[in-house]
Amino acid sequence: MNSVFVLSGLAVISLLAEVFSFKRYLFPLVLLGLLASAVLLVFDWNAGGSHFNNMLTFDNYAIAFSIVLSATAVLWFLLARKDLEANENITDHFALILFSVVGGVFMVSYTNLAMLFMGIEVLSICLYVLAGSNFKSIFSNEAAFKYFLMGSFATGFLLFGIALVFGATSSFDLTVVAAQVADGSANTGWLYAGILMLIIGLGFKISAVPFHFWAPDVYEGAPTPVTAFMSTIVKIAAFAAFYRLFSMSFGAVAAQWVDVVQVLTILTLLVSNITAVYQHNVKRMLAYSSVSHAGYLLISLVALNDISASAILYYVAAYAAATITAFTVLHAVEGREQDAVVDTFNGLVKRNPFLSFCMAVAMLSLAGIPPMAGFFGKYYLFTTAFESGYIGLVLVAVLTSLIGIYYYFRIIIAMYLKSTEKERIVAIPAYARIVLVVTVILTLLFGIFPDLLVGLL
Repeated sequence: MNSVFVLSGLAVISLLAEVFSFKRYLFPLVLLGLLASAVLLVFDWNAGGSHFNNMLTFDNYAIAFSIVLSATAVLWFLLARKDLEANENITDHFALILFSVVGGVFMVSYTNLAMLFMGIEVLSICLYVLAGSNFKSIFSNEAAFKYFLMGSFATGFLLFGIALVFGATSSFDLTVVAAQVADGSANTGWLYAGILMLIIGLGFKISAVPFHFWAPDVYEGAPTPVTAFMSTIVKIAAFAAFYRLFSMSFGAVAAQWVDVVQVLTILTLLVSNITAVYQHNVKRMLAYSSVSHAGYLLISLVALNDISASAILYYVAAYAAATITAFTVLHAVEGREQDAVVDTFNGLVKRNPFLSFCMAVAMLSLAGIPPMAGFFGKYYLFTTAFESGYIGLVLVAVLTSLIGIYYYFRIIIAMYLKSTEKERIVAIPAYARIVLVVTVILTLLFGIFPDLLVGLL
């Protein structure tokens, strides 16, 4: 819980930095605060408790995902430092990002549906603003508008679902809801309708098909660092919240909703991977890639067994490392153009071998090629489904993974096998270089030693 106080305090300090003229010290202060948050979470391992009248519970599940969120936020600030310093509203950006992280921590640690809603809204409202932070770009304005409209629409479904579950169980507390669902005392009609509404609302947050239509436009129009934030921290928090709710409260009636989630999983895997093949804009391709990874994560929710939580933790850590790598390289390659297509990467190995190597590692990991961490992430998710008897779902996931190899390898082929007339050396800031070194090492380390994360939960 101390980490929440640290993150919230950092966000408030960021708002005051402009007033008290110490914004030059804000960047190192925020980095130290995020690292302190992660350390405090480590000390809470096996010793967490409930807070705010049992509305937040820092069990090992919440602690593990909160550590991933804090660590990813550190890498994100290093990635975005140049953009943040060039922005005249730097303190506002710091505050919005930090409040978003606080909302993400709420989403992975809630034990009350009211706190789930608060976490989602704290995170989402900040992202609506950040998506349109490049006010000189009409595409950024369009991204913010679409994200806000679709997000508000999804929030209506989420609130409707929470209200129906409350009506069925007379409680927002997940343990009370779980007990009433298990003993059959809940009103089943309202309960099942509420579960369906919650699937729709949370399906939007993780951009599962058919609730994904906002993602490509928003990812493309938003500034690249903001897109990287949405692809990692938002995705991790949203899916951790999704899994926590359904595994903790609705596991006893899984037979009533698992088929719906399985259909969403298959649609997400097929539509996202097939559509990504036809994308030429790299940000749109990565958007559909993000949608596809939501589909892979949904496999663990369909399986819902003892190793699902551990498999999810490993997968999101591997996914975050590879995605931060990809967006860091993309941000360096696109430069001021902010509109990188696949051909932009042509001959990158000659213009910056380090960047091309890092991007290749990221693409291989996202594609699930051994020995990268992404391979073992998919392996563990597929294992959860196989052990639960969903062999057909595993076959669909393997098939779509093969499709995914095609569009990930387009980037690698462009970098190493295609020539370009551009002779400009692609420079990269020192802080971004640190991000790439760390994320590539993590991608290789988790791939070679998967036991570092597997089995923690």
